[in-house]
Amino acid sequence: MRHSLILSVCLAGVSLTAACSRTSEAEVERAFRNVNVVDESNLSDIMLTVGDPNEAVSYFQRTLAENPERIDLMRGLGSSLVRAKRPVEAVPVWARITQHKDATNEDRVNYADALIRANKWEEADAVLDTIPPTFETYKRYRLEAMIADSNKEWQKADSFYETAVGLTTTPAGVLNNWGFSKLTRGDYSGAEQLFGEAVKQDPTLFTAKNNLVMARGAQRDYSLPVLQMTQVERAELLHTMGLTAIKQGDVETGKALLREAIETHPQYFEAAVRSLRALEGTGAG
Repeated sequence: MRHSLILSVCLAGVSLTAACSRTSEAEVERAFRNVNVVDESNLSDIMLTVGDPNEAVSYFQRTLAENPERIDLMRGLGSSLVRAKRPVEAVPVWARITQHKDATNEDRVNYADALIRANKWEEADAVLDTIPPTFETYKRYRLEAMIADSNKEWQKADSFYETAVGLTTTPAGVLNNWGFSKLTRGDYSGAEQLFGEAVKQDPTLFTAKNNLVMARGAQRDYSLPVLQMTQVERAELLHTMGLTAIKQGDVETGKALLREAIETHPQYFEAAVRSLRALEGTGAG
């Protein structure tokens, strides 16, 4: 009897251990699932920022194939394709995202952005028109300004650019775009002012420096503005100024600026040398 009781207790103990083991395994599996979600989220964030964009595209394509309805992975793929300068491929991805039940107005803005990058301006305009005017973001207004520019709706463009500038703490890029819009319209002094403001906001933005020099040159002001610049940048800006002078018909001034650019550059400045040789070879001036 005693042996029978001990056996029963032992068997009960084995059953209890097995039940505990099963519970423990389920909890462990659940815990690992949660960890994997966190790790995957972190990896997605990394892929969207510091990762190589083409590697990110492969990652999101692979992960999305396993989880085809997850909108966060769709967004990751769409953003990565844009970062990889593959907007034509990004367009259908963002189109699919906007049809998802969890799509947002921000997704529609990103869809419009991909369409503009793919040179589908009218489609981008139509997408932005579906977004309520109460959705006010920097990116939305920057895109609205670019579309107004492409349609030569200058008053609307200026209004959108001004709104966009007020909605960001880093306005250098949009100030540069606005300045370029003014430059194409022939408003050179307005362009110069905006490029100068862009450089003030971001002294490393060489595109704005180059555009500033073009705006000054278009007004026949061939002196470099007071800017923070490297020796290489100074040479390149002199080159731009020289070409602008030549375009204005001030050929001798342009030649002098090209020579100064060649002398300023710390290395062999092939582009400036080629421009100068072409001028002197034709006997211009």
